[in-house]
Amino acid sequence: MRYCQRCILPDTRPGLVIGPDGVCSACTSHRVKLEEVDWDARRQAFEGIVEEVRALGRRWDCVLPVSGGKDSTWQTIACLQAGLHPVAVTWKTPARTEIGQANLDNLVELGVDHVDFQVNPKVERKFMLRALERHGSTAIPMHMAIFNVPLQLAARFDIPLVVYGEDSASEYVGGTEPRSFRLDADWVRRYGVVHGTTAEDWVSDDLTRKELAAYFSPSDEELADLQAVFLGYFFEWDPAETARVAQEHGFRSDDRARTGFYEYADIDDDFISIHHWIKWLKFGFTRTYDNLSLEIRNGRMTRDEAIDVIRDRGDETPREDIQRFCRYVGIDEPSFFEIVERFRNPEVWTRRDGTWTIDGFLIPDWRWS
Repeated sequence: MRYCQRCILPDTRPGLVIGPDGVCSACTSHRVKLEEVDWDARRQAFEGIVEEVRALGRRWDCVLPVSGGKDSTWQTIACLQAGLHPVAVTWKTPARTEIGQANLDNLVELGVDHVDFQVNPKVERKFMLRALERHGSTAIPMHMAIFNVPLQLAARFDIPLVVYGEDSASEYVGGTEPRSFRLDADWVRRYGVVHGTTAEDWVSDDLTRKELAAYFSPSDEELADLQAVFLGYFFEWDPAETARVAQEHGFRSDDRARTGFYEYADIDDDFISIHHWIKWLKFGFTRTYDNLSLEIRNGRMTRDEAIDVIRDRGDETPREDIQRFCRYVGIDEPSFFEIVERFRNPEVWTRRDGTWTIDGFLIPDWRWS
């Protein structure tokens, strides 16, 4: 494994490239945004999109996919301040937290129509377990729903725009999306963290096409006139800043980081920590590495300080959340760990004297267990 010399991300992160100068593509992209992007022009471009969709005179100007997170609150504020009339839509996680519900309620009170869409839990249990067994991921159903449910709403009600917040591919890997893009089944397959699958790939005797209806994308014809944008393209994206703005409008942080480094992120869903932890087995890093790398790029932390945080954190296995997940899908914990162990990457991990280790790990004196 090679690590970026500016942040702490390894070259095993999917899509990340470390250049000849030892700097990763995400750090390079961040520098370009700071030094070369004309943010005033980007904001004006967003205002142009707002004018275009408002001029259409539809019942709703845009679909706003939201959760109980701080970015969703920030998205809502940005759209309302721009003069848009959005309908917010939420895929309801089966493990929504109390603070996540409170923050979602607060978001709706900011002044938006809202659809809280819950998938049949019998279907969701089966889908989540199949995804874990097939790809070592608990989050494929989540990602498939958070992209496709808003698209179905947009198609059914002839809404011309979908507004997302952070472009995670740009922030954590590098590169930028165009001003707007065609958000269809092919896009979700490539960028939606669904392991290259669509709902069609999961149809089986015990998961019928009707049961999986929420996860299907509308047809290309239905989406022909739909624009999709990331606000992170038009506005400088910094998690600390979006959290500050959200908190000024009633958003509540947790008293600790549930997964990763931020106490204000990933707090609305008990299962998301499992998705981020499994990256440790597959790629040798966790959500904390992503968050700390953002802190380094934004000048709030040095690389050495970030490494100290990783050392102090130690093992990040979310054992209580794993217990909750096992109860939800109906398996015991030994079965869960037996499944995920199949996805431990042999190109990252080496077994010595009965202990799994990573050669060339970021912290030479790491205590392996």
